[in-house]
Amino acid sequence: MVQLYNLHPFGSQQVVPCKLEPDRFCGGGRDALFVAAGCKVEAFAVAGQELCQPRCAFSTLGRVLRLAYSEAGDYLVAIEEKNKATFLRAYVNWRNKRTENSRVCIRMIGHNVEGPFSKAFRDQMYIIEMPLSEAPLCISCCPVKGDLLVGCTNKLVLFSLKYQIINEEFSLLDFERSLIIHIDNITPVEISFCVGYVAVMSDLEVLIVKLESGPKNGERVHHHSHKTNNRIRRTEEGISNEISQLESDDFVICQKPLELLGEKSEQSGLSVTLESTGLADEKRKYSHFQHLLYRRFAPDISSYVLSDDIKLHSLQLLPIYQTGSLTSDGKNLPQEKELLSLFCFFSLPHVGYLYMVVKSVELMSVYQYPEKSQQAVLTPQFLHVITSNNLQCFTVRCSAAAAREEDPYMDTTLKACPPVSMDVCALRIQLFIGLKAICHFKNHIILLTKAEPEAIPERRQSPKRLLSRKDTSVKIKIPPVAEAGWNLYIVNTISPMQLYKEMIDYSNTYKTVKTQSCIHLLSEAHLLVRAALMDASQLEPGEKAELLEAFKESCGHLGDCYSRLDSQHSHLTLPYYKMSGLSMAEVLARTDWTVEDGLQKYERGLIFYINHSLYENLDEELNEELAAKVVQMFYVAEPKQVPHILCSPSMKNINPLTAMSYLRKLDTSGFSSILVTLTKAAVALKMGDLDMHRNEMKSHSEMKLVCGFILEPRLLIQQRKGQIVPTELALHLKETQPGLLVASVLGLQKNNKIGIEEADSFFKVLCAKDEDTIPQLLVDFWEAQLVACLPDVVLQELFFKLTSQYIWRLSKRQPPDTTPLRTSEDLINACSHYGLIYPWVHVVISSDSLADKNYTEDLSKLQTLWWKKLLPELCQRIKCGGEKYQLYLSSLKETLSIVAVELELKDFMNVLPEDGTATFFLPYLLYCSRKKSLT
Repeated sequence: MVQLYNLHPFGSQQVVPCKLEPDRFCGGGRDALFVAAGCKVEAFAVAGQELCQPRCAFSTLGRVLRLAYSEAGDYLVAIEEKNKATFLRAYVNWRNKRTENSRVCIRMIGHNVEGPFSKAFRDQMYIIEMPLSEAPLCISCCPVKGDLLVGCTNKLVLFSLKYQIINEEFSLLDFERSLIIHIDNITPVEISFCVGYVAVMSDLEVLIVKLESGPKNGERVHHHSHKTNNRIRRTEEGISNEISQLESDDFVICQKPLELLGEKSEQSGLSVTLESTGLADEKRKYSHFQHLLYRRFAPDISSYVLSDDIKLHSLQLLPIYQTGSLTSDGKNLPQEKELLSLFCFFSLPHVGYLYMVVKSVELMSVYQYPEKSQQAVLTPQFLHVITSNNLQCFTVRCSAAAAREEDPYMDTTLKACPPVSMDVCALRIQLFIGLKAICHFKNHIILLTKAEPEAIPERRQSPKRLLSRKDTSVKIKIPPVAEAGWNLYIVNTISPMQLYKEMIDYSNTYKTVKTQSCIHLLSEAHLLVRAALMDASQLEPGEKAELLEAFKESCGHLGDCYSRLDSQHSHLTLPYYKMSGLSMAEVLARTDWTVEDGLQKYERGLIFYINHSLYENLDEELNEELAAKVVQMFYVAEPKQVPHILCSPSMKNINPLTAMSYLRKLDTSGFSSILVTLTKAAVALKMGDLDMHRNEMKSHSEMKLVCGFILEPRLLIQQRKGQIVPTELALHLKETQPGLLVASVLGLQKNNKIGIEEADSFFKVLCAKDEDTIPQLLVDFWEAQLVACLPDVVLQELFFKLTSQYIWRLSKRQPPDTTPLRTSEDLINACSHYGLIYPWVHVVISSDSLADKNYTEDLSKLQTLWWKKLLPELCQRIKCGGEKYQLYLSSLKETLSIVAVELELKDFMNVLPEDGTATFFLPYLLYCSRKKSLT
């Protein structure tokens, strides 16, 4: 389905001042137009909106049958006919053709130029003749590398562009015949070539293959496919014999239409083989190929007559190159073009086909023309089609497909792009009488028109005149045969920004109507800007910044549309608003808050966006008014989300009385839950009502409260500007219910709502401790982790953190800053990692000199398994040195001193690590062995 908009993509128009009726014409690079007429080529300079100015002219060998320009190498190539023979010639250095009579050098392809002649080739135009064993039928130049592909009957010949280096200052453009592609049973009418991709078209067939260099992938060699092709060919040969017999009996049999994509196109029946003929470098030497597409059409026989004009036309490969992110600062250095995506277009008289052929081969769009087409050209932004009297401009989906190739995050909550499957539309149908041919370059469309002469009868006589007695007969005058009038026009397409603004203005007619038409038109505007940004070579200086702003603006408009619609695509509100760069407050300011019939309705697109935005840490705080509107919106649309959105950092400025009123409404409406209770408790704290807070917290068991915090972690922990911030409720629980706080954070970690490092940072910030100081509440959390045996916790790291803290407090005689939540007896009873205490530990603890309760508790926790892990670890860290070397060393010495005093020699030796240094431990061993004799 093709939608029609009456927009104005065509701007000013100028006439090309060529002297003879053009046979062929083509655009050249950014500013040149070539027109071939008779045995002459005229080159014109085309720059902006100025008049088309003649640049130079040069003679050809004969009448030009085909003409093509290559920006790489800046050369013009032509198939010329003279005396019923065809020639292939390339015109190089044509810009130095000062006058029509200026001298021209002619040389054969591959001919080495001697030194005395090099200066002549450098300063004047020269022609390279390329002989072929068969007559050339069609030509195509690679837009990236400048290689030339020539189509002949049953084969294609590839000429690689290269340069003969004459000296350090001068190199001479040349070609090398590098490859012959044999394609049996096909006569190419048009071909297209782009970085190894080859498209061949006959009257009713299209074949696309990709030439590849280097080793073949896997075992898929083409000898195997040839067997299949040969079998199909033999079958078709049999069919063709039958056809010839039937045709002699006045029967006509046509082959069925066929479309084969990817590897299946090997079954087309066309045998393709490669013949290497040159000495090209390995990077450009093609050794094998890959089938991409084969499509065969059947002639229309509905009228029982085979029409000669039911043929394919306008074959074209369109590359789109890697451009980088659309939000880049434009400082990236120029680099070699890297192919991002490739598209192939071809057309029948009444329908055109656009395929994507990179990575995957698929039909993207089908174009139905309102009348019979004659020719078409595809650009990154539009498809231009001419009929006998109309120039038509259709939208294309190339930028939508390329965007998905370029950005892996497309079609997520981060980014979006209109779908490739979106209906195409005709932007304009412009009247031109007698259209014959079209070509395109830069932002110019070149049109050839020719008005055919028609016999115009003399004006019919009036009845009164016919009855005159003097007139005995009526004479009809036949005008003399007049030459047909022709013109070559340059139609300048308007800038993408100008057309974008027109589309936006046009979309305002749909603004109050919630239909897909508004989205479709805004999507067209978005793709127009996106395509212009991808086609960076066509941008004027300073235009990119303006296009980037338009890109963001179009995203905002699309976000507005999807936010107003209650459809399956309403979730696209989120990525489009993100791409627009609008803040949440700016989006809310664009929202229509009017109430209709006493009821306020909010579509799910807007709800989806606000909900996700409030869940993300956007570091944006809504003012009191907007925060109140948001909570009112969710109370109407999704009341279950009210507790969640009230916990968002963005809702910090909401009036606590307003928040409490909505929470109480949830209670009265029968929506009572632990989450509502905890949110009310948090709001009560902000209000300073401690009694209400205590009543809410007492209404549920501790287990349910923990479950509530797991449902909404932001009741305890929030992030602002990338930093963890404990809530007012968390600070209050630290003082009043530290056990609940530790259990809740443990529950968050167990349910993957918070990471290990985040939890450690939370407790340090909560207790206002720096990075090097460990608060007792964090030690309580580590002990709770060990008791809970969380699967994602690395036990060795947890052991070391706890052991280090116990040792530090023992060595410094530093008591905990708060009362520990668990005693050593609690840990031994609850956790298998705390085994039974060694007898010598009891001896150390019962010492009269160690009567401090905190000291004995830490020492009791530092016991089956812990001593065996502790001393080797301490020794290892002492060996490694570092900032904490003295701390570890003093801890080890003090521990050994105490143990050596209290333990028997046998027990003491069991404690020592096996890989210890004898000289270090010897004094302690001697003391332990002598103490009995001393006593």
